[in-house]
Amino acid sequence: MSHKRQPVSRRDFLQNSGSGLGAIALSAMLSAESVAGAVADPLKPKKPHFKATAKSVIFLFMEGGPSHLDLFDPKPALDKLAGQPMPASFGKVITAMGTSNNTIMPTKRAWKQHGQSGIWVSDWYPEIAKHVDEMSVFRACWADGLNHVGSVCQMNTCSILAGRPALGAWITYGLGSANRNLPTFVVLTDAAEVVGGPKNWSAGFLPATYQGTLLRNQGAPILDLVPPESIGDNQQRARLDLLKTLNEHFSADKAEDTELEARINAYELAYRMQAAGPEAVDLTKETEATKKLYGMDIEDTAKFGTNCLMARRLVERGVRFVELYSGSGSGWDAHSNIEGNHSKLCHASDAPIAGLLTDLKARGLLDETLVVWGGEFGRTPFNEKGDGRDHNPWGFTMWMAGGGIKGGQVIGTTDEIGLRGIDKRAHVTDIHATILHALGLDHRSVTYLHNGRAERPTIVTGEAVREAFV
Repeated sequence: MSHKRQPVSRRDFLQNSGSGLGAIALSAMLSAESVAGAVADPLKPKKPHFKATAKSVIFLFMEGGPSHLDLFDPKPALDKLAGQPMPASFGKVITAMGTSNNTIMPTKRAWKQHGQSGIWVSDWYPEIAKHVDEMSVFRACWADGLNHVGSVCQMNTCSILAGRPALGAWITYGLGSANRNLPTFVVLTDAAEVVGGPKNWSAGFLPATYQGTLLRNQGAPILDLVPPESIGDNQQRARLDLLKTLNEHFSADKAEDTELEARINAYELAYRMQAAGPEAVDLTKETEATKKLYGMDIEDTAKFGTNCLMARRLVERGVRFVELYSGSGSGWDAHSNIEGNHSKLCHASDAPIAGLLTDLKARGLLDETLVVWGGEFGRTPFNEKGDGRDHNPWGFTMWMAGGGIKGGQVIGTTDEIGLRGIDKRAHVTDIHATILHALGLDHRSVTYLHNGRAERPTIVTGEAVREAFV
């Protein structure tokens, strides 16, 4: 049976071509609607890459650099070498304050093994020591910066240079919001402004709506949540709707202006927070026993204890990432008088952190909340100014608990004087990759196209420390 191709008229050709072009246009329009919808709702919950072991993170940031040699990493060699120049076998070290030509300084702490795991903790942290069986202690962490500005920035963003998104911003971008009535990424400080300021919780090159929300450390944590009594809910809603319409009209041809988009989203979040926010930060609803657990009944521990309790209330309500600064403004920076400096800050943070771990566990929240402790670096084994220690980014301690972490173990080792990590080292990018892994995110797959490059949270390195997990 033969088939003859029928001639195609010009009219048929144009008609068929028009239909095809129309289909292409429709496809593009539908795609644009999809993209527009995604832009309009940047905080829409997203599925993780794999099953998460944690829903939220509480990062306890000891700003200024706590001394691992006086807290979690005992080194008997410091006593043997006390008062001697650092042996040449350890190599030359250039510190923040210059060349290391000072002498080895032993610790004055008393050390004891704790828990069934027998992990060593000094007498500066007696309450936290009771929780070592819930911790993975990373003793060979390392970073790239020598000074506080760059190092605090790196511990937050994986880079010593400003401009990259903070870890909390990446988490918000990767997972969206779990509670549309509260911020997804919250920052709490206890003293002065954090070194480097807001860049440490910035969204960087991500849309600005993913940036962290700083809560005040005095008075009401969030200002202006309660509208005047003369303004009812309907009036408030109408005002915001009008403002949103005007902003959207203005931004229609300014798609690249994420600051404006963030402002629109912030107004909407503020409206929703007028109902949920006051309740979330209202600590009067907590029992006196709970407040005492966090050390809120003692002046020295009340401020950080309040922040720790606030963190528990926030993650309890779906906030994904809460960062608490202890000694904000480089308070742990003990270049001199480390005894006085660390004694004060350890006392201020010990009971509150232990109370947080106890409370989370009692409420069944520790299994789904990853608690991270650490600073931007550690301290040197040799002295500075006779009774202090310099910055040490080559080998220091951090620990994690809860959120699927295998407790009662030590990961990594520093050399015999605690200067450098020598086994199972964990760079800042590895720490971030591990935190993201707990939340079900593969750090290599959380990407954002910026200047033609698919950027990711850990830049181009980093591996999750798998042995940290159960």
